[in-house]
Amino acid sequence: QVQLQESGPGLVKPSQTLSLTCTVSGASMATMFNYWAWIRQPPGKGLEWMGVISYSGSTYYNPSLKLRTSIARDTVKNQITLQLISVTPEDTAVYYCAASKTLMLGATVVDLYDYWGQGTQVTVTS
Repeated sequence: QVQLQESGPGLVKPSQTLSLTCTVSGASMATMFNYWAWIRQPPGKGLEWMGVISYSGSTYYNPSLKLRTSIARDTVKNQITLQLISVTPEDTAVYYCAASKTLMLGATVVDLYDYWGQGTQVTVTS
């Protein structure tokens, strides 16, 4: 059974860098999906697409977050990582990783993705 599991610090201080990892289990990234996205949901708000990375390493970012976001993948460890620099309380959200066979820039509809992680809560507070 394929699973995506997000992990990382639950609390981050303002101005610091948020680092999250999405670990894929049950299958190898090399034989699975072609695209891996990060999506977040701030409290009381809708889903926000942050960016996506292809298996080959190409990245695409939400223009509003591009200057602060970096997504990478490690096909040996079966992991996708997210770094968000200079965080503020507005970055408080549940962060999800998701996998798809096709490139879907900006997509936040859950059913469009083949797999979603359970999400991890990140709170930015001093």
